Amino acid sequence: MIPNINWNATAFFKQLTEQNKLAQEQGFKFCRVTGLQGFEEALARMQTATAIIAVDDSSQGYTDLANSPHTRRIKTVFFAKRHAIDDMAARGRCLDTMREVFRQFMSRFILERTRLEQNAIYLDQRIQFQEIDEYFFSGCACAYFQVAVDTFTDLRFRYSEWENLPETSAFSPQFTQSYD
Repeated sequence: MIPNINWNATAFFKQLTEQNKLAQEQGFKFCRVTGLQGFEEALARMQTATAIIAVDDSSQGYTDLANSPHTRRIKTVFFAKRHAIDDMAARGRCLDTMREVFRQFMSRFILERTRLEQNAIYLDQRIQFQEIDEYFFSGCACAYFQVAVDTFTDLRFRYSEWENLPETSAFSPQFTQSYD
C-alpha cells in the first residue's frame, strides 16, 4: 500500500524565498495567507515591505475516482513588488524580477518534483506564471502561479469506519470486500 504523504507547499516556498539570492537581494519577504482575505492582509503588509511572496495555505481541489484514485490540490503562490506609482518602466522591471525569481524557483522545483514522485506525489508539469493587471494594486506589480499536486487516495471500503450500515445488497459483506 502506498503511504498517505502530504507535501507542505508553504514550507517549501518559504525555504525557497529565504534561500534564493535574487529574492533576498530584491527584498522579498515570505507570507503565509489563507484565501483571498489573507492576500488582502499580505498586500497591506506592503506598507513596510518592498516585495512579498505569499503562499495560500488553503487549497482547492477534487478527488478523482477513476482508475487510480487520487486527490488533486491546487496551491497558489503570489508575488508582489512595489514600484513608483504610474511608472510603467519601473513596473516592467519589477515584473522582470518576478519572472526571474519564478524561473529560479522552477529550477529547484524540478528537483523537488523528482523527490516527491518517489513518494507517489505528482506535480503537474504545466505551471503557468500569470501577471496581474496594472490596476489591481496601484504602485505594485503582482503575479501568481498555481501548482497542482496529485496524491494517491486510498478509497478502499472499510467496515470499521462505519456504524449502522443499512441491510442492503450494496453494503452486505458478500458483495463488498472490506480491507480491515
